[in-house]
Amino acid sequence: MGDGKDCLPAVAMVVVQVGYAGLNVVSKLAMNTGMNPFVMVAYRQVVATIFLTPLAYFYEGKTWTRVTSAIIFQIFLSSIFGATLNQLLYFLGLKYSTPTVACALSNTLPAITFIMAVPFRMETVGIRTKSGVAKVLGTVVCVGGSMLMTFYKGNLVRLPPSGIHWKYAEEVEGSGASAAAADEEKMALGAALVVLSCVAWAVWFIIQTKMSRTFASPYTSSALMCFMASFQCLAVGAAVERKISGWKVGFDIRLVASVYTGVVGSGLAFVLMSWCIQRRGPLFVSMFSPLLLVIVAVLGWAILDEKLYVGSVVGSALIVGGLYLVLWGKGQELSDQKKSTSSTVNIGGGKSNVMDEEQGQHGAIGLTPYSP
Repeated sequence: MGDGKDCLPAVAMVVVQVGYAGLNVVSKLAMNTGMNPFVMVAYRQVVATIFLTPLAYFYEGKTWTRVTSAIIFQIFLSSIFGATLNQLLYFLGLKYSTPTVACALSNTLPAITFIMAVPFRMETVGIRTKSGVAKVLGTVVCVGGSMLMTFYKGNLVRLPPSGIHWKYAEEVEGSGASAAAADEEKMALGAALVVLSCVAWAVWFIIQTKMSRTFASPYTSSALMCFMASFQCLAVGAAVERKISGWKVGFDIRLVASVYTGVVGSGLAFVLMSWCIQRRGPLFVSMFSPLLLVIVAVLGWAILDEKLYVGSVVGSALIVGGLYLVLWGKGQELSDQKKSTSSTVNIGGGKSNVMDEEQGQHGAIGLTPYSP
């Protein structure tokens, strides 16, 4: 029984990555039918708010009295960077690129977060230590891989057909194939937009790290964030998509994408990741991020007949390698901090444990990779 329970966090994170892989594929199909990404993101926020509010009330209803004007302002900033800008930029990038490219570039988030956290003294470089060298080197490798994927295409990697293509996906992909071929130069734009979405998400991490020290109620803050982002995204969507027909959804892939991204992308995945973070810490959650790239690449090849190029393959490998360097460096740094704290505080062991726990939570939270 003990071994089975120990495996549950790992199983939960695999489920999260599979869910996010489906999100990328379903969203790409919906946009290929002509669905505006601004409309999709607006619907996602509305669905996520409806899904998260009962959870916040059930698990954290007693903490609602602690919501102050300062916390509301922080959540408002979180909604702008963590939901509105991040998701709009990501789905625009996904529209102009491919699910594999978008997922690979999203793995640059730990490196971008590390760069942005250093000036705020949330992270230290420590270039004279192994952990510091690993973080800096991993950051450079991640950025190099993202630049390679953005600006270099290379030869086509020839793979045999899977033979299990989703018929509906073939029809949808076929309808947008000529436009995609004519706009190959937009691939670089799509890649750049995904990287910018990671920058917005990194800003969210910095805001969230500060807010979590005074208001540690993730369900409530997420529900409020999605609620505020709903109005922001609806306003932006209304300005971009002014035709009523652009907002219509039927019993089709657009409805599936709207519900799926809200429930799975912003609801179920968040609950599972929060549960895993409480039991194993954010670094454990971070280690499963590259799995998303593998799953999406396989699904893209099998279902969407997605083409892979040398630049994407090599760039993805560099990003994954750099990611693990950054995460290894961060893990080594936290281990050294715990050893230092344990050796310094010999009296009052309970207090020392609390200090170690806080260092593990706040020190590594900024390096949890992005989940779109």
